[in-house]
Amino acid sequence: MTSSGRVQLLVPLHIPVTSDSDWLRPDWHLDGVHALMTTRRGGVSTGAFESMNLRDGLGDDALAVAQNQARLAAIVGASMVRLNQVHGARVVRLTRADAAPGASQHDADACVTTEQGVVCSIQVADCLPVLFAAPGAVAAAHAGWRGLAAGVLEATLSALCDASGCSPDQVAVWLGPCIGPRRFEVGADVLQAFGVDPAATMAPEAVLQTSRFVPRTSGKWLADLPGLARDRLSALGAKNVSGGIWCTSEDASRFFSFRRDGVTGRMVAAVWLGH
Repeated sequence: MTSSGRVQLLVPLHIPVTSDSDWLRPDWHLDGVHALMTTRRGGVSTGAFESMNLRDGLGDDALAVAQNQARLAAIVGASMVRLNQVHGARVVRLTRADAAPGASQHDADACVTTEQGVVCSIQVADCLPVLFAAPGAVAAAHAGWRGLAAGVLEATLSALCDASGCSPDQVAVWLGPCIGPRRFEVGADVLQAFGVDPAATMAPEAVLQTSRFVPRTSGKWLADLPGLARDRLSALGAKNVSGGIWCTSEDASRFFSFRRDGVTGRMVAAVWLGH
């Protein structure tokens, strides 16, 4: 592993690389497009990080993290690039130079590439991972509520369409696991970030049935993060959108969740072009 956090495809022979049967894969059937999302299963970490924690610097054993990263790299078989995610809307265009040893790490929450063998990846533990595929280009976005409200999906789809030369209705989009609408409790600041007047959510029940924010007691609401993402993608003209059915907070055996556990690992969603 390099100092910038990238994993090189040098895997010790004693590390098995077949423990990915529990991982998620988009229901795409696109030639030359590969994608997956890890779960918390299939690695060697223990305790709060059991077992496939893929992020160092969280308190997990560094050797265990390195072995987990090596397992993922061996299964992917391509050069992974990790972003320094900052909950914004910046998108970067990745090339092979970004996967080279010693390359600088981008401060961004989304990435796009048209080059084979360069993996667009993001790390999550409650935020929404979104993978995109278009003719000759792929992209990945980290869509927590801040990034989603700031326009990270709009920026990613625009960058992907520019790179591919396609229109939004030609793009396949997959929403991965995130904290779900029964668990994502938020305050008025989140509603306001999405342009929603908190007082307006106190409307009759017929209106609340289609609301992405359901009021609770004490000035709190339950927010539907995948629903908010679907709304934005639909408004952009993206028609082929799937996934978004898993709650990280509700399934402790399968997913890491920062909201649920505080100290926890990170999962990776990745997409890349290949043969």
